[in-house]
Amino acid sequence: MRIGELARLTGVSTRLLRYYEEQDLLRPDRTTAGYREYDQEDAVRVWQIRSLLAAGLNTRVIGDLLPCVTGATPVLEPCPELIATLRGELADLDARIEELTRNRRALSRFLDTTHDSGALRAA
Repeated sequence: MRIGELARLTGVSTRLLRYYEEQDLLRPDRTTAGYREYDQEDAVRVWQIRSLLAAGLNTRVIGDLLPCVTGATPVLEPCPELIATLRGELADLDARIEELTRNRRALSRFLDTTHDSGALRAA
């Protein structure tokens, strides 16, 4: 199938499919005329990529994990570096959550202070 057909089948734009190719996540065959040719396995690969992106992984990490992925759902099969990569990503996510929590507390304090001082001026 051509890129437009893959886009319709997966619900992913042709531009995004080209981006996945640039990131080496998709590797379509080429016709003698230079057109990209995809098969059903490429559709499954796109669904895998979308699922992994939805989990918050970036394309670099996804590229590392794709050899360990099976099925459209996807399922991660044990392979070298898989556990270490996922644990590292989870640790990074936990650190970002902690930072956002600190940011939220600080903004909340600013809002409380602003609200309190505004109420005093109005009195």
